[in-house]
Amino acid sequence: MGFIGGQAQLVREFIEVESGKRNSRPQLLEALAYAKQHKARLVIAKLDRLSRNAGFIFALKDSGVDFVCADMPDANTLTIGIFATLAQHERELIGERTKKALAIKKQQGFQLGSPQNLTLQAQQKGVEAIKVKAATNENNRRALLTIKGYLNQDKTLQQIADELNASGFRTAKGYLFQRVQVLRLMSKLVID
Repeated sequence: MGFIGGQAQLVREFIEVESGKRNSRPQLLEALAYAKQHKARLVIAKLDRLSRNAGFIFALKDSGVDFVCADMPDANTLTIGIFATLAQHERELIGERTKKALAIKKQQGFQLGSPQNLTLQAQQKGVEAIKVKAATNENNRRALLTIKGYLNQDKTLQQIADELNASGFRTAKGYLFQRVQVLRLMSKLVID
């Protein structure tokens, strides 16, 4: 692990199991928050497994967290940008190939999807699952604790969103907070 520096040591390990095409990456968000808080360098195994969204990688690059990719330790902004764009392009190609393959299967008479998913009961079950996931999302819970601290400071929803973003928080889907996400968190989760 010479790429992390002579005096460096591994202080904590985070293992992400989510797909690189998803921006909802709870372990990555936790690792970023930890690295930012402890001024630690984040070591990422492979850039293309980090994300297949170039914007996400550029946001990480701009976050102020020092990071290095083990598969490309000498990468700079240019090479990271090129590889991030290539990874996103590959994700888009995979999506196109999947859509074409499904269209061919449909033309051949295969039944795609499941009609049982369209029942009212199934829809209600899906809505409930989303609510439970939001309520138990660790990032949401940490963000809510931070929001509680701002409630007595007469901050606007946008100011709270800006504070969350500056502190490295992201929504459950990995995006920057906006006023509406702050309001949703405040309304969906119980504030003690």
